[in-house]
Amino acid sequence: MNERQTHFGYQTVDEQEKAAKVSEVFHSVAKNYDIMNDVMSVGMHRIWKHFTINTAPLRKGDKVLDIAGGTGDLSRGWAKRVGKNGEVWLTDINSSMLTVGRDRLINDGVFLPVALCDAEKLPFPDNYFNLVSVAFGLRNMTHKDAALKEMYRVLKPGGSLLVLEFSQVNHLLAPMYDLYSFKALPLMGKLIAKDADSYQYLAESIRMHPNQETLKQMMLDAGFDRVDYHNLSAGIVALHKGVKF
Repeated sequence: MNERQTHFGYQTVDEQEKAAKVSEVFHSVAKNYDIMNDVMSVGMHRIWKHFTINTAPLRKGDKVLDIAGGTGDLSRGWAKRVGKNGEVWLTDINSSMLTVGRDRLINDGVFLPVALCDAEKLPFPDNYFNLVSVAFGLRNMTHKDAALKEMYRVLKPGGSLLVLEFSQVNHLLAPMYDLYSFKALPLMGKLIAKDADSYQYLAESIRMHPNQETLKQMMLDAGFDRVDYHNLSAGIVALHKGVKF
């Protein structure tokens, strides 16, 4: 694979192609994203997000950036944590996902600033946010190293980055997890979302994402002074936390 190529699931594609292909996936799944999350994870994604929200080092009045925030689950939680004097931005690179998220929040009476933006080129000033979060979005980014550096840049000294993402499952569960991922997920995508291909990609993208230790090192390389992680559900998901001193 040359320097202008990258992975789209198990395919090798030109870097310029990847963003368009990922965009197609999320335009396709946006409308059914939440129900598919519940079905695919048997509701566990809610527990993983609840853990993330409630372990974050936040105070009333803090500023939070939710990157690849999609349908707004974390943003809603952050808004409760920081209160009416806080500031929470819901952002995503995909307009369909962002529209679904914005509308869901408005329907729930939660009014937040919303921005369509690329995590690799964040339109925010240096040293602005107390917390940056990205849940199940980092693995879809073409230049993860560039995105992590941007997240570091916009954090205040003392601020934290939380990355909630699928990771490397315990080896004892791997055979069963692979069977579920590559047989059940595309079938559920076909039956519920009428889109097997997008869920095939999602299963493949999980396998191509850096494992726990690799992502930890990537965050250190991006400038974070301290990084640790917590495995959830036997490593199906990991929550990485990086601190900017």
